[in-house]
Amino acid sequence: MEKPKVVVVGSSNTDMVTKLERLPIPGETLIAKSFIIAAGGKGANQAVATARLGGEVTFVARVGTDIFGEQAVQNFQKEGIITDFIVKDNENPSGVALIFVDQEGENCIAVASGANSKLSPEDVTAAKEKIKDAKVLLLQLETPLETVRYAARLASEAGAKVILNPAPARELDGALLNLITILTPNEPETELLTGVKVEDEKSAREAAEILRKKGVANLIITMGTKGSFLVTEEQAILIPTKKVKAVDTTAAGDAFNGALAYAIAEQKPLEEAIRFANLTGAFSATKLGAQPSMPTLDELHQFMEV
Repeated sequence: MEKPKVVVVGSSNTDMVTKLERLPIPGETLIAKSFIIAAGGKGANQAVATARLGGEVTFVARVGTDIFGEQAVQNFQKEGIITDFIVKDNENPSGVALIFVDQEGENCIAVASGANSKLSPEDVTAAKEKIKDAKVLLLQLETPLETVRYAARLASEAGAKVILNPAPARELDGALLNLITILTPNEPETELLTGVKVEDEKSAREAAEILRKKGVANLIITMGTKGSFLVTEEQAILIPTKKVKAVDTTAAGDAFNGALAYAIAEQKPLEEAIRFANLTGAFSATKLGAQPSMPTLDELHQFMEV
């Protein structure tokens, strides 16, 4: 049976994660409970999430020639990800993220983009045939917007579905939004895009109406423990998620997006795909670290039964 084909264009980082009782305030020093180094970066996390679930994943990215970059590529290869289009940058270091996580699983993150900031349309062009052959192109915003727009146009013209996770949040123009099949902001990202503070179904509907008018065909607002709010031309519905005790929410959104890409590439109906993605995101929140928290299908099936 052929694996569903997904191309991910995005970032690769090394995450340095510190676990604290609470997040520090400016000028404050706290003693950490633990520290780990884990593979991360929104693009890389989502690529790993899709691959572990069984997708054929091609990752288009840029890393430095340092130890972080070498380890990242080795990890992708162990996950079965196609790494032919990961550029090794001789001039810029690999991306790094510094992450604080409190005892409730909430986090704050600072990212030094490094080589990610140099990912170019030319880097994407090298993977043009893979994009044409894919069912889904998955994008985020930790790489240059020009490159994101170019990749979206390539995929759209080839007939692939384009999922954009607009994180970290920034304003987006209609020219890009019109190329997107599914937009997946969380609540703060939705507020930045629309000016509407999303707190419940009513405010989510209000924000969705604004994005629909800007050209978004299908919108999924991820709302943490509330679930995901889906808005299409035909419907607006809140799809609940599994309740869990969060350990680290750092990559829950990435797990959601990777799982969504996998399910859409498998041609599952959108509501079913979102329920699957919700479950994957919930699983991720129960584990510490970004890529270490991404489940396999077997782990997800066991999680469903708990």
